[in-house]
Amino acid sequence: MKKIISLCTALGLALSLGMMPASMASAGSLANWHKSIAKRVAKKQVYPRAAMMREIEGKAKVSITVSRDGRVLEHKVVQETGEPILDKEIVKLVRRIDPLPAPPADVPDDKLTFVLPLAWTIQ
Repeated sequence: MKKIISLCTALGLALSLGMMPASMASAGSLANWHKSIAKRVAKKQVYPRAAMMREIEGKAKVSITVSRDGRVLEHKVVQETGEPILDKEIVKLVRRIDPLPAPPADVPDDKLTFVLPLAWTIQ
């Protein structure tokens, strides 16, 4: 029997916080924020039934900009999966995860942008 995994590799979140020195935001608070985003995405990510049936897999990256309260202000797919079924799912997923957990208070930016890696795999 195949094991179907729909996962977010959000522990590899690549945050772009402008030119902010690392000391301004505690590493612990950022790590906790990353984990809370990973949990939210993992809870909301879906493996499209048509993709499962055809054993389609893929990896993607989406750039997401959030406000101080965690609302998704904009997103852009920076790396598509190459599979139309999964690429359409990316947009749906971004809608489902909005709003995300609010960024830590010690991060000074009003808007934060990060790259979220996504994967749909069958094992």
